Amino acid sequence: MKKITQYFFQGVLLVAPLAIIIYIVYALFVRVDGWLIEQMELLFGFRIPGLGILASFILLTILGYIGQTALLRPIKKAGRQLIKKIPVLNLLYSSLNDLFSAFVGKEKKFNVPVKVLFNKENELWKLGFITHDSMKEIGNNDLAAVYFPHSYNFSGELYLVPSDRITRIEISPAETMKFIVSGGVTQI
Repeated sequence: MKKITQYFFQGVLLVAPLAIIIYIVYALFVRVDGWLIEQMELLFGFRIPGLGILASFILLTILGYIGQTALLRPIKKAGRQLIKKIPVLNLLYSSLNDLFSAFVGKEKKFNVPVKVLFNKENELWKLGFITHDSMKEIGNNDLAAVYFPHSYNFSGELYLVPSDRITRIEISPAETMKFIVSGGVTQI
């Protein structure tokens, strides 16, 4: 019985984060779409399902543009300072912010695709992305931080790898990520 309980909680830990994210995104779009459909019906007298999602996309794009202007920089800075004072919120915000910035921000982190020799005897290689060229922060310049995304999943593992086992590859980061996430099914 103890093993079954352990497996159950292992399954919950595996599924819960993804399920929560999917639920939050779904609920957000349903609420925004529902609210905007009601507003559009009041204004124009007819309903167009999905118009709220389109309006949300346009609104977020406009907010992104405005957020880059000098006008909002002091407000964003003050907001970040406030978030830093709340420990749990700071942890969540900084983690999510770093994750999104790694993929779509100005400071894209997954832009150096590499192959790493994991087993010399059997010539086993793994594809990943260098996130730090040197680990001087922990006192080891001979190691590099390499992120290895999982196939068919939005997760991965970070390894500290000896630099002499890393070979940079001449494939675009987007193509490399697509190849890894698809389990090698897509063409490079």
